[in-house]
Amino acid sequence: MSRPPLPPFDFDSAVLKARLAEDAWNSRDPARVALAYTVDSRWRNRAEFLQGREAIEAFLTRKWRKEQDYRLIKEIWAFRENRIAVRFAYEWRDADGAWFRAYGNENWEFDEHGLMRLRIASINDAPLAEKNRLFHWPLGRRPDDHPSLSDLGL
Repeated sequence: MSRPPLPPFDFDSAVLKARLAEDAWNSRDPARVALAYTVDSRWRNRAEFLQGREAIEAFLTRKWRKEQDYRLIKEIWAFRENRIAVRFAYEWRDADGAWFRAYGNENWEFDEHGLMRLRIASINDAPLAEKNRLFHWPLGRRPDDHPSLSDLGL
C-alpha cells in the first residue's frame, strides 16, 4: 500500500502531506485515519504510548467519542527527507458542552511507501469560552479559504 506524497519531502509535498492528514482527522473516521500508519506504527500521544493500527483505531474511536464537534488545523513547521514536523490546534467540546482548544506539535517519520511509522505528539488543552471559538466551518474538511493557524494568530 502506498500513501503519496512519498519521501523524500520537499516543501510542497510536506505541506500536502500535512493537509491530507488534517483532512483525514477532520473526517473523524478512525478506520480511515488508521490506514495512513504502518501496521506496526508507534505513537506517543500526550502520555499514552500505542503500537499498531488496531491500537490507533481504538484510540481514535475513544478520542472522538469524548472530543465532540472536533475541528483541526495543521500547519507545517519543518521537514527533512522522510520526516515532517507540524504544529496544530483543534477545538472540541465535552459531553457537558464545555469548549476547549488543544495546541500541540507532532513529529512524524514515514516509511518509503508514505505510511507514518512514528508519531510523537505533545498536546495541551485550554478551556475556551464559546464566544472565543475560531473554527466554525461545518464538520468535516476545513474549507480551502479558511484562515491558517498563522493567519489566526495561533
